[in-house]
Amino acid sequence: MKAKHRVSDEQRRQVLELRRRHSLREVAEATGLPLGTVKTLVSRSGVFRDNDQHRALFTLPPIKVSSETLPSVPELPPQEVVTGDKEVDAVLWLRSIINTGQAALIQRAMEAAKRIKTPLDVLEKRYRDHLTTTSPGNLFAALSSFGFADLESLSVRAIDQHRLRLEGGARFGDALLADTEAESFCIDALRGLEATGQLGDFDKGQVAARFNAHPDLLPHTLTDCLYELDYWDQLYRLRNAVDRDASDGPVESTARDWFVFGLLAEIRPRDKAEALAVFRYLIASERDDMAEAEAILCNLIG
Repeated sequence: MKAKHRVSDEQRRQVLELRRRHSLREVAEATGLPLGTVKTLVSRSGVFRDNDQHRALFTLPPIKVSSETLPSVPELPPQEVVTGDKEVDAVLWLRSIINTGQAALIQRAMEAAKRIKTPLDVLEKRYRDHLTTTSPGNLFAALSSFGFADLESLSVRAIDQHRLRLEGGARFGDALLADTEAESFCIDALRGLEATGQLGDFDKGQVAARFNAHPDLLPHTLTDCLYELDYWDQLYRLRNAVDRDASDGPVESTARDWFVFGLLAEIRPRDKAEALAVFRYLIASERDDMAEAEAILCNLIG
């Protein structure tokens, strides 16, 4: 029979540290321990299972059913003279109706748009000409007319924004724009750090040191990372539907988001499914062109 391999506390610590960035076989080779011993140490440690304490902090409040009764007939926005061009102003009014996000009103607005005789793309040009004339030299004024005629896309976005506003209220009530527990944690963890550079970013090394000082709230797995990144994304979208200027949250939470994004290049995938989930996230989030993306991909393929 083979003698049982004794493992010191230092070897155990080294195994767990190396496992965060290397495969089990690579850890065995680096430490000189049998592969089976490495597997046992990693499995028994529990640090490579999803972190329930981390999940609890980075989870949105549950949706609560409101006892309030919504108006049965939503009010129409008032008609206004904006350009003096009756057809253009009519489309502007229809756009304001669509922006309510109310499905019943949107349906009526889309039906009314069909009765406008002049093609909508022609009205878009007339609206652009009006903006150019009234705001000479203002490029942004002219650019704001693009998409004027695309009422279909506007209706899709408006309905989605309305859904997010309702969800934000159902989850947070009147506290949607207040700091969440997760944001308060980030603020406390980075307290005292000074922002650097023109963009007001924190030093990445200092940020990592501060967050690593709270191991109980670190992601243990790539799945944990994706879970937290989704939390920040959902929180942003809920707030953006209510107030675009307040949707980013505190700078400390942005620093946390980038810190966790960077961990995608450090924590080894547990299996192909987890690696594939990270790859899909990179593409869907449009972060595949970020500086960290290449390191993340190298981590996924081993």
